[in-house]
Amino acid sequence: MLRLWRATINTRNGLAFAIRSEQAVREELFALALSVPLAWLVGTTVMRCVELVAAVAFVLVVELLNTAIEKLADRLTMDRDPKIGQVKDMGSAAVGVALLMAGAFWLFALAERIGAI
Repeated sequence: MLRLWRATINTRNGLAFAIRSEQAVREELFALALSVPLAWLVGTTVMRCVELVAAVAFVLVVELLNTAIEKLADRLTMDRDPKIGQVKDMGSAAVGVALLMAGAFWLFALAERIGAI
């Protein structure tokens, strides 16, 4: 039980730090909060609503991992290192792919809602 409590505190601390230090995290949290009511308008089933919110939550998860990679890379060196730049670019690409996936889920759900598919 103590381990679970400590993990919860670490989670809260990590999320609080990310919110304070990263604009992208704040924007994605806003998108997540917005996705909950919108999913009920767009989704045709309860499962579709859950999928839509989960797709936005997945973007936040990837952004948090990308932020962790960037913070760690900056801690290693602030000098311009092409290899570290490539690592940061891959993290950014992961966020981009997650955003494309979430966008595709939402477009599919909208098409389903209006009867296009």
